[in-house]
Amino acid sequence: MRLAGFGMRAVAASVTVGLLAPLARAFYLPGIAPHDYKIGEAVELQVNSLTPSLNAENKLESVLSFGYYDERFHFCQPEGGPKAVHESLGSILFGDRIYGSAFDLHMLKDTSCQVLCQQKIPGADAAFINDKIMKGYNYNWLIDGLPAATVKVDDRTEQQFYSVGFELGSSQAGQLVPHFHNHYDITVQYHTLDAVHHRVVGVVVTPASKNTVLPKDGTASCDAAEPMNLHEDRDNSVVFTYSVKWEASEKSWATRWDDYLHAVDPRIHWFSLINSMVIVVFLSAMLGLILMRTLHKDIARYNSDDAEDLQEDFGWKLVHGDVFRPPQRFELLAVILGSGYQLFWMVVTTLVIALLGFLSPSSRGSLTTAMLLLFIVYGFSAGYNSAHLCHSFGGLSLKRIIITTVLFVPGICWIVLMIINLCLVVAHSSAAAPISTLLGVMALWFVISIPLTVCGAYFGFRRKTIDPPVRVNQIPRQIPDQPWYLKPIPSALMGGILTFGAIFIELYFIMNSIWFHKVYYVFGFLFLVFCILVITTAEVTVLLTYFHLCAEDYRWHWRSVYTAGASALYVFLYGILFYFSRLRLASYASLITYFGWMAIACLLFFILTGTIGFVASHLFVRRIYSAIKID
Repeated sequence: MRLAGFGMRAVAASVTVGLLAPLARAFYLPGIAPHDYKIGEAVELQVNSLTPSLNAENKLESVLSFGYYDERFHFCQPEGGPKAVHESLGSILFGDRIYGSAFDLHMLKDTSCQVLCQQKIPGADAAFINDKIMKGYNYNWLIDGLPAATVKVDDRTEQQFYSVGFELGSSQAGQLVPHFHNHYDITVQYHTLDAVHHRVVGVVVTPASKNTVLPKDGTASCDAAEPMNLHEDRDNSVVFTYSVKWEASEKSWATRWDDYLHAVDPRIHWFSLINSMVIVVFLSAMLGLILMRTLHKDIARYNSDDAEDLQEDFGWKLVHGDVFRPPQRFELLAVILGSGYQLFWMVVTTLVIALLGFLSPSSRGSLTTAMLLLFIVYGFSAGYNSAHLCHSFGGLSLKRIIITTVLFVPGICWIVLMIINLCLVVAHSSAAAPISTLLGVMALWFVISIPLTVCGAYFGFRRKTIDPPVRVNQIPRQIPDQPWYLKPIPSALMGGILTFGAIFIELYFIMNSIWFHKVYYVFGFLFLVFCILVITTAEVTVLLTYFHLCAEDYRWHWRSVYTAGASALYVFLYGILFYFSRLRLASYASLITYFGWMAIACLLFFILTGTIGFVASHLFVRRIYSAIKID
C-alpha cells in the first residue's frame, strides 16, 4: 500500500535524523589566507563600533552600536584621519564600521606605556560616555582579522575562553561615577613558522583606568593608581596610553578561532536535539498509525463493492468533490507559497555552505551576505512556484501574480527596515545603514531579483497545471458545525506549539548570539534542528488536515498554512519573554529595532513553515483521494 510506505518514510526520516546526530559538529575550513609577518613588520590594529553587552545587573539596556570615531567619544585618530576598511554587504548591514587606528604595532616588538594622544572631553560628552559605561558597552578591535578579547573562565568547567570585546569602563555597586578605561595592555599571541615568518593566533586586551598626567616632554608613566573618572560638570583631560606584549604560542593558525568558539554548556545543544527528536518520533508514530491502520481500513471500505458499506460512507470521502476546490484569495496564497519556496531553498543552501565551512567567522558578515544573495537569486523559485500554483488554482493574470510576488515579502521587509534605519539615524547609531548600501541592495533587487522572478513566473505559468485526481463539484458542500478544538484558532495554536517545542532551545542560542554579539558556530546542530523542524511541521499539519477532512471540513489550503505557520506566533511570544528576562531597553530606538527585527523574523518564519505545511498536506490529500474509487 502506498500510504503505508508514506508512513514508514515519515518514521524512517526521524530515525535518520537521529543517526546523523554524531555528525552535528561540522568541519571547519579557515576561510581566508594567512598573513605571514616578518620581525619588525607593521601589524595593523583596526577598530570597530562599540557595542552593548550585559550591565552589572546582567541585563542588556541597549541594542544600538556607536562608531569608534563618534565625536562624542574623543578617541585618538591617526594622522590624516581614519580610513575605512572594505567590508562585506552583510557586515555593513549588521552595523560593522571598521577603520584604521593610531596604534603602532610591530611584530615581536614589545612596547610599554606608549602615548596615543591627550584629549579634552567636555562635560556633556562625559555624560554620554558614562552612560555607555553603565550600560556595559564594549570596545571591539581587530588584529589580523581576530577580534580583541577578554579572558574569562567558565564557572562550570573552570576552562578559560575568549570573550569578544572588552569593557569601555567599569563601575562598582554604589559607585556614583564610573571608571573610564583609557589604558590598554595588548597581548598578541603569535605562532612561529620558521626563523623569519610568524602568524597572529590570538589577541587579548586588558583595559585599565588611569588618571595619567602627561609631562611637557610627552613621555608618560602608566603607574598612576588613581582611576580616570569623567566629571559631567566640567571639562576632563584624558591621556590615552597602551602597552604591547608579544607572546609565543603553540596554537596553529588553522585553530586560532577555537578559544573564541566556546560553548558554555554543549550538553544543552544535545538536550535540545533529543527533545526535538522525541517530538518527531511521537508524531511519526501517530502519523504511521493513522496511515497504516485507520486510512488503510477507510480506503478498503470505500473501495468495497458491498452496497451496505457504501451506504455508510462518512468522513473524508464525503468531501471528495470539494477538497480540491480553489481556495478563497488563492492569488495571495500562491504568492505566500512561492515566497516560502524561496526561503526554504535559501535556508537549505546557506546551511549546506555553512556546514562545509565556507562561512568562516574570519570573514565578517559572510553569513548575512550569503543569505541575502541567495534570497535574491532564488527569486526565480518564488516567481516559478507562485505562477504555477496560481495558474493551477484557476488564475489567469500573469502580470498581477508577478507584481504581487515581487512586492509582497520584499516590500514588507523593506518598509520595516526603513523604519528601523530611520530610528537608528535619529539616535546617531552607527548601525544605521548608509544610503550607498541601501541603494546597492535596491540595485540588486531591481537588476537581479526582479528579472529572475519574472523569468521564473513565465516558465511556471507555462508549466502544466496540477490537475486534481477527482472531479470538483459545481455547488460547494455545506460544512457541518465543527468541534471547538477543530476551529481555526484552537487547531492552529495546538499545531504551532508542537512545532515550536522542537526548536525553542536552539532559538535561545540564536537570539543570544544576535543580541549579545556572540559568535554562533554550531551549524551542525542547527542543520539537524532544521531537519527536525521540517519533519515536525509536515507531520503536525498532515495530522490536523486529516482530522479536518474527517469532520467534513474541506477548507484545508489556508488551514495548512496558518496551522504550520502558527509556530511563528510562539516565536514572537518567546521574543517578548526574552525581552523581559534578558533585556531592559530604555530608548525608543532600541525597542523599535528589537521588535522590528523580531517582526521580520517571525513573518519569514511563518511563510517558511506555512509553505512546508501546505506542501505536506497537498501531497497527503492527493495521495489519499487518488487511492479511492469515485463513482
